Amino acid sequence: MGGQTEILQELIDEKVGIPFGKLLTEQESKQISENCNVVNYKKKEVIFRQGTRTSHIMFVNNWLVKIYKEGRNNKFIILKVEKTENFLGLTSIFGGQLHEYSASAIDDCEIGYVDFNAFHNILKMNGDYALKIINLLSTDSLYIFDRLMSQSHKQLPGRIADVLLYFSEKIYNSNVYSFPFTRRELAELAGTTKESFIRTLTEFKNDKIIKLDGSKVEIVSMKIVRTLSELG
Repeated sequence: MGGQTEILQELIDEKVGIPFGKLLTEQESKQISENCNVVNYKKKEVIFRQGTRTSHIMFVNNWLVKIYKEGRNNKFIILKVEKTENFLGLTSIFGGQLHEYSASAIDDCEIGYVDFNAFHNILKMNGDYALKIINLLSTDSLYIFDRLMSQSHKQLPGRIADVLLYFSEKIYNSNVYSFPFTRRELAELAGTTKESFIRTLTEFKNDKIIKLDGSKVEIVSMKIVRTLSELG
């Protein structure tokens, strides 16, 4: 526990641990460090589950986290991926007392937990930081609206193109990357079946829009992928 505290203290002192830490004053950074701890999670371990009570402000201190909605009959919809230095569950924490979705570790990861009251006090004192949180909440809401429109109105090739662009532009910032999900999970992200996702991805490969080798993908024609995404 002592080692974790020292690591977290070092991160926050450098203002790189908690998201947007550079907007915090030295005193505010100290207040965060005194009311924060890090928890390690194993691959696929649940961080919090839909329907449980909110308690702390959480952020990804290291690696990637899957955010998903649980439905009836063991059905899941993957909403997004949160990466290092992103918050977790802010919409639920500020919008109610229960988590509206679940989160699990994509691989071994570290999650920072900050006392809600300490975080709330900083928001009241630091207008720039509070504005950044408002902007983040608005961005998350707009992203969910876009996802709803995509899955309601786009044909399958457009939704698969959206998935390719999401990992390329939002997660890895590269045209070459490895999917962090299984084919079933990728289908859940695209709002389709595993079989349909695999078939369409194979068509993209055969048409030389992408190169595919197991989980590794390379977007060969970004222009075509963007066109498919835009036209739906």
